[in-house]
Amino acid sequence: MDGNISVADAIRARYSCRAFLSRPVGHETIAEILGIAARAPSGGNLQPWHVDVLTGAPLAALKAKVAASLAANPKGEGTEFPVYPPGLADPWRGRRFACGEQLYESIGIPREDRPARLMQFARNFDLFGAPVGLFFSIPRHFGPPQWAHLGMFIQNVMLLAAERGLATCPQEAWAIVHKSVGEALGLPPERMLYCGMALGYGDEAHPINQWRTERESLDAFATFAGF
Repeated sequence: MDGNISVADAIRARYSCRAFLSRPVGHETIAEILGIAARAPSGGNLQPWHVDVLTGAPLAALKAKVAASLAANPKGEGTEFPVYPPGLADPWRGRRFACGEQLYESIGIPREDRPARLMQFARNFDLFGAPVGLFFSIPRHFGPPQWAHLGMFIQNVMLLAAERGLATCPQEAWAIVHKSVGEALGLPPERMLYCGMALGYGDEAHPINQWRTERESLDAFATFAGF
């Protein structure tokens, strides 16, 4: 553990990495991260999260299964939840658009080159070259509060990874192949896949890792009273 990095430093260091080195990450490191991350709060201490961690041959088998599914049905298998709300309006639509434009601009893909953009999106299912994949699921009868608690757990995982010099990319894209992932992982019917996450050592020299999304000013999202 790097004792010289603060929580604030880890938050600032975290970003969605989309190019990884092949350098492996040890079981002990990941187990430590997940064990500490489980200190995330949850109402009634339900701890609604489950995570499957894959590397090596099991991860390669999952990727192969997903690749075969996408080859047969390029649009995917449908999602069990809407990744984005229908009719997304501004300012949220504008933020999403700006994020996409920054991403593709960083690797020289113009907006009109749809095939190249689709090929880049497909790299989600190779975990952008990361050696480790984490797949987060939740009991399907749980509601929004428990999903929020799952998110807190996932955030802890990413910050603890950043503390250790690791990079991550949370990927809701895996939701479009939830059937194939569920079969590969042996998820029971009562558990729903939420997302995957790439984890490893980031390729800091790659252009796709050279940009960062912007954040709104404090005045745009916070209201103070009584101070």
